[in-house]
Amino acid sequence: MQTVYIVSGPAGVGKSTTSSILVSALKNSANISGDDVSHMHINGRQKPWESELELSLIWNNILSLTQNFLLNGIDVVIDYVTFPDEAYWLKDKLKGLTENVVYVVLWSDHETLLKRDQLRLPEHQMGERCLILIEEFKESGFKNKHLLDTSKTIADGIHLVIEEIVNNKQYRLED
Repeated sequence: MQTVYIVSGPAGVGKSTTSSILVSALKNSANISGDDVSHMHINGRQKPWESELELSLIWNNILSLTQNFLLNGIDVVIDYVTFPDEAYWLKDKLKGLTENVVYVVLWSDHETLLKRDQLRLPEHQMGERCLILIEEFKESGFKNKHLLDTSKTIADGIHLVIEEIVNNKQYRLED
């Protein structure tokens, strides 16, 4: 049975980097970037954190892509700011296709998060939005068992993060 990995966390925490390495480590897999899905909507697009309708559109598109990959025997890595209610919504929608849904919230201290954000291209920097997302995660009711602190992880140690995500059953979503 295929596995869906949801790699979440605040902006700048390393979701995209981790997801691209994770998808490369899996035998038969696809990477769904929630940001890329979000930016498919060109004219009339609203910021997903300001529009329930836009966020719903994004998640329905992520769901469709995920279903298609699973139906073809392909593991899926989703890279997107995902709160627990969205992760459980997706798991519920995937019943019958897979029960293996891994939800990991990458985490970092404020200072490291802002430093990482500064390493991005200027047009991709989120600045204060990174810190706002930390607070939104704290308020979302996510369980600490899904938290993976990468504050001290350097580029050479990313393989340990990947091993942790793949092998630690604590990140699996349960009913």
